[in-house]
Amino acid sequence: MGLLLQTPRARLARLRRRLSRGRPSPLAGRRVLVTGASSGIGEATAYAVAGAGAHVLLVARRADELDRVRRAVADGGGRAAAYPCDLADGDAVDTLVARLLAEHGGVDYLVNNAGRSIRRSLALTHDRFHDFERTMAVNYFAPVRLTMGLLPAMRAQRFGHVVNVVTWGVQMKAPKFAAYIASKTALDTWSRIAGREAYDDNVTFTNMRFALVRTAMVVPTGNVEDRRQLTPEQAAQKVLRALEDRPVTVDTLAGRAGEVLNLLAPRLSDALMNRLHRASPDSARARNAGASARSSDRT
Repeated sequence: MGLLLQTPRARLARLRRRLSRGRPSPLAGRRVLVTGASSGIGEATAYAVAGAGAHVLLVARRADELDRVRRAVADGGGRAAAYPCDLADGDAVDTLVARLLAEHGGVDYLVNNAGRSIRRSLALTHDRFHDFERTMAVNYFAPVRLTMGLLPAMRAQRFGHVVNVVTWGVQMKAPKFAAYIASKTALDTWSRIAGREAYDDNVTFTNMRFALVRTAMVVPTGNVEDRRQLTPEQAAQKVLRALEDRPVTVDTLAGRAGEVLNLLAPRLSDALMNRLHRASPDSARARNAGASARSSDRT
């Protein structure tokens, strides 16, 4: 399956790098923008791409943590610049784009990693429409606005690659993640269309459909301690390879199997997912938040 999602040119380039040790990464000397770079996958990706010789442009809300990552990259002999920004603020994103274009002329690679996850049953969400608004703001509108701002310069220079950190949920359609998965599915679909429109300008897109990664974002979801998870460093190595090889998607075997089952036996898939839904209750945090919202509406 991986061969079908990767260009022959990328396969040959990787083979050449393996055969000729010391051959630089295609990221060497390139401008790589990473969002959500103050922790988790974003931080680990910043170190990985800096190690490959890239000039890393770091974006996240927390200026102090972002500066810590910048200093760590510099201490390791890499190049980095920090750009604190609340990506949920559209005006702030526009200002960021203008600054990046003025200071760097654009970027070569963009990693849309910043995200927000919510695990909560729909039965607890009737009074919490802001769950959908918040996830769409961070997981969909923010990366689309940022990409749209940087895309003209990529097309003008006739090179660019965008990696979106999404989720295997776009294939699995897992219960309790309606707000999160819907926002990531929107980004996944938008990027496939953008990639088709920008194809002849040599601007490509990769959707990385990760399973669970051991980051602070998954802690509130509950019931994940006994599941196999990637470390942020392992996830970052996959992002690095996606930047170098530019595949269409990076999937998991379970995600592919779930997607096939959804297509071939949708009602069976519904029944199996419903059993999973009933066997995996909402976390205490999710139940308390739902109860608080309903109580405040009554007063």
